[in-house]
Amino acid sequence: MTRRAFMKTTAAAAALTGGLTDASAEELRGEIRKSLYWGMLPEDLSIREKFNIIKRAGYAGVEVPTQEKDEDVYEMKAAAQETGIVIHSIMNSKHWRSPFSSDDPAVIREGMEGMRTSLRNARDLGCDTVLLVPAVVNAETSYLDAYNRSQGPIRELLPMAEEFDVVIAIENVWNKFLLSPLEFAKYVDDFESPYLQAYFDCGNIALYGFPHDWIRTLGRRIAKVHIKGFDTKERQFTNILDGTIDWNEVRRAFSDIRYNGYMGAELKAGDEAYLTDVSKRMDRIIAGTA
Repeated sequence: MTRRAFMKTTAAAAALTGGLTDASAEELRGEIRKSLYWGMLPEDLSIREKFNIIKRAGYAGVEVPTQEKDEDVYEMKAAAQETGIVIHSIMNSKHWRSPFSSDDPAVIREGMEGMRTSLRNARDLGCDTVLLVPAVVNAETSYLDAYNRSQGPIRELLPMAEEFDVVIAIENVWNKFLLSPLEFAKYVDDFESPYLQAYFDCGNIALYGFPHDWIRTLGRRIAKVHIKGFDTKERQFTNILDGTIDWNEVRRAFSDIRYNGYMGAELKAGDEAYLTDVSKRMDRIIAGTA
């Protein structure tokens, strides 16, 4: 089944059933599965050992960075199959160094090759999403140029994404770009493709917006979710449940849009005890009891 057909089928099912429910004090819709980013795991472990920790800590999935070596791809795939952990997303590794907002064709070519590698990784590992930061606004690149320049390379990549049945998901980060939920929604809609969606990060917009507002505005455009805490008073990232984000309202917003998918922690690295604690904190968010 292609992604387009799958989306039509799941949308119809949600309309008939009202979405899945989550046991909590209030009826919450949507099936949310826990994930974490690969960089949170201890560096000094083998790939298989890392997958074992992911499983023991209580996660269902993992997001990995772009893999340049075939042997690492094969080992990750084998470890995922052995543990039952789903590799659901690839975080493209070249978008900061080679943004699609650049006016240098060589930079664009490097960025395109990084995305092609990421899309091939997704195909080989059975992922359904590749995360992309599409542009960076800075003193040399205007907002308008970033908006317009970034769309050309993405449109060129969409046929490959469709061939592999993989969504390119645009993430909101501190890149001075897509600074409102309305603009983010328009940027996604410009492509008129189910293979271009949003990768929403709850912590990244807490300094200048409210996650629940963005979630409800983006709605079904959201393909995947990152979470991290943020303290608006101290202006710094925190552990999940620390800081000033209203996580119960965030969960209600995901219920309102009937989000079904992965919620991935993206925090600093730590040992198994720390990763298990993060997992338990995520359980409270998903249950609506944060």
